[in-house]
Amino acid sequence: MTELYPGIPEAASVGGPDVVLSEEQIRSFVLEQLQNYDFDGKRVTLVVPDGTRHAPVDQMAHYIYEALGDRPKDVRVVIALGTHEEMSDEAIGKLMGNEPGKFEEEYPGWKIYNHAWRDEDTFANLGTISAEKISELSAGRLTDRPMTVLVNKMVVDTDITLILGPVLPHEVVGISGGNKYLFPGLSGHDVIDMSHWVGALITSFEMIGARGVTPVRQMIDAAADLVPSTKLLLGMIVKPGSLDLQFLSFGDSKASWEASAHVSADVHVKYVEKPYKRVVSIIPEMYEDMWTAAKGFYKLEPVVAEGGELIIYAPHISEVSHMHPGLMDIGYHNRDYFVKQWDRFKDHPWGELAHSTHLRGMGTFDAETGVESNRVTVTLATSIPKEQVESVNLKYMDPADLDLDELRKDPDTLIVPQAGELLHRLESERKYVAK
Repeated sequence: MTELYPGIPEAASVGGPDVVLSEEQIRSFVLEQLQNYDFDGKRVTLVVPDGTRHAPVDQMAHYIYEALGDRPKDVRVVIALGTHEEMSDEAIGKLMGNEPGKFEEEYPGWKIYNHAWRDEDTFANLGTISAEKISELSAGRLTDRPMTVLVNKMVVDTDITLILGPVLPHEVVGISGGNKYLFPGLSGHDVIDMSHWVGALITSFEMIGARGVTPVRQMIDAAADLVPSTKLLLGMIVKPGSLDLQFLSFGDSKASWEASAHVSADVHVKYVEKPYKRVVSIIPEMYEDMWTAAKGFYKLEPVVAEGGELIIYAPHISEVSHMHPGLMDIGYHNRDYFVKQWDRFKDHPWGELAHSTHLRGMGTFDAETGVESNRVTVTLATSIPKEQVESVNLKYMDPADLDLDELRKDPDTLIVPQAGELLHRLESERKYVAK
């Protein structure tokens, strides 16, 4: 039985933090696990991540297709967008390994769908979790608001929900994956807003990479418990900086997540000896706006020295968020800025408030003087116009003025390529993160 979820059998797994799985090991594991599971005559909904998650989804999807064969009654694939932009035919082709617009030729009998989160008809209402229960799950951080659980009908009107996704440190929940692909991946706004705000109240600095069932994970699991289909996870641990797989787990969505999370906490955290006065976060092009590219801040904030600067270097990014224009209204501020002015902000979408705090980082706000003090300076070296950057309370830098070669000579500067994948923590915090 699992350690974190007593009574649930442990997941099957292969690999570990110090190995790289061969293609044959990967294929054999997927075929063995899925061929031995009863999919016969069942309706199956396969949940996959969108293009902001770095993983060999196409390789795994082909093995799943091979393993399932013609046993299921039908298979639908739904992309867990959360509130990200829907994927085009070209993007889906890149994700799933098919020619653009020809998914059903690559996977005969399967159909694929974007999670249409803007359409109310997308969702099934699974009921409400009481304010008292939310208070318990959130460790008293939310006490007076029930949580209505809306989720994409595809994981309700099905027999088996099979989640395929990587597991990584995450700013809201501690370590991502598992039921998080349902909430917020396929969820309505109530669960998104409330779970993200609880994460913001804890702060990304404290939360990201934390092992165990965090308060936010408890809220997500409680919502997932209302989903009537059988929930399975094929979890992946991807080697940082590559598409190689180091670990796979399969089983109940909670048990499989637990197995992968233990490995992620070892694989996806880099410990450094000292904090740096300046950190340059080089954002890969898979992140197309600051809403998604903010991972380049979350995962490096813990190693920026007090009073230091974190520079987001992303010349390809030209907007804050296409899908969340409300960020231009509130700007980027620390947690206390919102908490101490709650009457002013309580009716703004909480998910946007949470994102704002996650990119701005730790700090304080004096309600009497109106002075906000932040632990670090956040600088955007992007193609977002200077007036927009400054209007949202961040510092502007022309990316052409950033001399990376010169900065590499500075012992007080840390330059991180492919930022957003690997969490950085101080060596002195290793014990804390490993709780």
